[in-house]
Amino acid sequence: MHRKEGYVLIILLIAIFVMSIGLLVAIPVWETQIQREKEKELIFRGKQYVEAIRLFQTKHPGSFPKSFDELVEEKCIRKLFPDPMTKDGEWNIILPYSGSSSRRRGATTQTNKILVVPQSALSSVQNPQIIGVVSSSTKSSFKIYLEQETYDQWLFFYGQDPQSMPEIVYYGEDKRD
Repeated sequence: MHRKEGYVLIILLIAIFVMSIGLLVAIPVWETQIQREKEKELIFRGKQYVEAIRLFQTKHPGSFPKSFDELVEEKCIRKLFPDPMTKDGEWNIILPYSGSSSRRRGATTQTNKILVVPQSALSSVQNPQIIGVVSSSTKSSFKIYLEQETYDQWLFFYGQDPQSMPEIVYYGEDKRD
């Protein structure tokens, strides 16, 4: 009777070993899939902010929101979406660069230079005009979005030309901020 119990124990150990190997193979695949889902969510949320700013422009021609709360108050966006690529959910905010040549024609704005400001520093910017968002994560992406390979380069802003990447100035780099 003891021999039979020994075989069951050996079979059980082999089964646990095989399952462990399977999990070791499955975990990286699972993590990759989760990252790809987050990337899809980043694109969706970024485009929601662009659409909200477009709606704000429709309601208030020639002006941009000064805060995300304004977008909610004006019912341009139903809720504020956090950045899915960071733990704190804080976006970097895209503002038109004060020295850039922005041309406004009807409903479009072409921006050659943008200012990227951390969400936490937005209150220190004089008269901010939010035109979009970008993730604060510098992590490399699996997907290449508009020829960019890191999340902090995936720009979502009103008037964006997908064929032309604007020059990015980061908050604090220019003494005029």
